[in-house]
Amino acid sequence: MKPIAAPHRAPAPSISARTLLAAGLVAGLALVTGCAKSEDGAGGDQVSGQQKDSGQVVVPPGTGSGPTCTVGAYGGRKLDLGSATVGFSQSEKEANPFRIAETASLKAEAGRRGVKLLTANAQSQFSKQISDVQDLIAKGADLLVIAPLNSDGWEPVLRAAAARHIPIVTIDRKINATACKDYVSFIGSDFVEQGKRAADRMIEATGGKGEIAILLGAAGNNVTTERTRGFEDRIKEKAPGLRIVFRQTGDFAREKGQSVTENLIQSKPGIKGIYAENDEMGLGAVGALKGAGKKPGEVKLVTIDGTRNAVQGIVDGWIDGVIESNPRFGPLAFQTLDTFTQGGPVARDVVIQDGSYTKDNAESDLGKAY
Repeated sequence: MKPIAAPHRAPAPSISARTLLAAGLVAGLALVTGCAKSEDGAGGDQVSGQQKDSGQVVVPPGTGSGPTCTVGAYGGRKLDLGSATVGFSQSEKEANPFRIAETASLKAEAGRRGVKLLTANAQSQFSKQISDVQDLIAKGADLLVIAPLNSDGWEPVLRAAAARHIPIVTIDRKINATACKDYVSFIGSDFVEQGKRAADRMIEATGGKGEIAILLGAAGNNVTTERTRGFEDRIKEKAPGLRIVFRQTGDFAREKGQSVTENLIQSKPGIKGIYAENDEMGLGAVGALKGAGKKPGEVKLVTIDGTRNAVQGIVDGWIDGVIESNPRFGPLAFQTLDTFTQGGPVARDVVIQDGSYTKDNAESDLGKAY
């Protein structure tokens, strides 16, 4: 299959050489869309009718190349992916459209390739995710794809996988371990860059002055830490007139995002902007703003993910910008495993090039959201 073109959106800024993908892997990528439906019944990917240009696109190599991993360096063995069993561990309850699309993409690509896929869902319980992966290993998984709930605490799984020389690819979130020793590759976005781009949008929306709040993601994973750091560093650098006066976790959940925002409105009635570290919390914030009698655009709201409901929020005037974080990992995860098991080099950090939604393109690009 030929790679599809990147979505027609604002390009992501360049990132450091440590995250660049080895050219050999780029050449082999086949990027297709997954199929999903949001929890509200709003459209996911269409399998008929208008085809969406929504596959993941990898940041291309520059003059340097990031570190890679091979079967020999990892201590694994060559495999025929078509005859292998792949285990996939999902971290969270699939009420979140991101997780729905992520799982659907893995299943669709496994089906397309004819690969046996074993799946497990930790239901947002880390202890269950550890036991889930151990169970996938016991059931005969030759390869593992893990969407980690937390970044720490993976030692039992890593020991069990190492004992059987099972390669591990993590998606969306990193684990605190050593690439090409404890796991092969991480596939995901540059979360610091996402935070910086969200800050740029907030600065533009607010004029760079006033009090703003952060709805933090769940504690204990690199996504929250890095999206926060990128946002705060860019605000400090570019907009000293913007003051972050409120930080509280919304656990990446809509209901929690709404309740936290209700408290925010009570304690900081003059708040000018809210940065929600995912769309679900942002949509919860919209509910709180509506309940408080606020008008669309009265409080500037910037979110990260790219769900259909959040992009519709831009069209409706409640959200000022959404930084994309594409959940359709299936093609890229399986291509990474295929290249690796055939003996080719794969990047230890496979970084996705994210787009964005603004008032200029939200309506026209709504069909590309998930």
